[in-house]
Amino acid sequence: MISFIGNRPALQIGRYQVFDYDTSWLDDALRRAAAAADHEDFPFVEEICDGIVQYLETKCPLRLLQLDDLYARLRLMLVKIGCTPIAEKLVPLAPPVTVSLAGVALEVGNGFELAFFETLRCELAALRCAGAEEIRFVGLRQSVLVLRGALQWNKGCEGLLQEIQTIITAWNRDQTALSRPLRLLLEEPAG
Repeated sequence: MISFIGNRPALQIGRYQVFDYDTSWLDDALRRAAAAADHEDFPFVEEICDGIVQYLETKCPLRLLQLDDLYARLRLMLVKIGCTPIAEKLVPLAPPVTVSLAGVALEVGNGFELAFFETLRCELAALRCAGAEEIRFVGLRQSVLVLRGALQWNKGCEGLLQEIQTIITAWNRDQTALSRPLRLLLEEPAG
């Protein structure tokens, strides 16, 4: 049984589902749209966010809601209250998404490090297109064990661990030049 926070539906972002989320990202998305529409002083951001939260918790009949569908409803709400310029500038922004590196490693199989990095790069691109700006990676050590086909940690595992950390850190640095950079958070491996 899945427990939903405040009875909110899970959000579908790309091929990932987010169950445990707050709504600060909605506030950010509305404020960005207001600024882009030259309405930085838009006074109704909190009220609109509260309305969306109320809809999610009490009116939404779905257990899984596509992020694009949520933003379509939000745009419609903005148009209905006479804020069409803000609705036109609204760009989807997703809550933080968690990606299991172990899951990616299991998809590509052991010994396929290059396929792992390419699959991960494609996942990041797809999540970025879906509106994700913060991605948390979990299962780092497990992914290394899968890719190495090892049952216990060894010197080869340590080298691959460092390589994964280096590549994700480099991707994170590369994102800072973009207008909407990704924030990639990598769990720290346990000693």
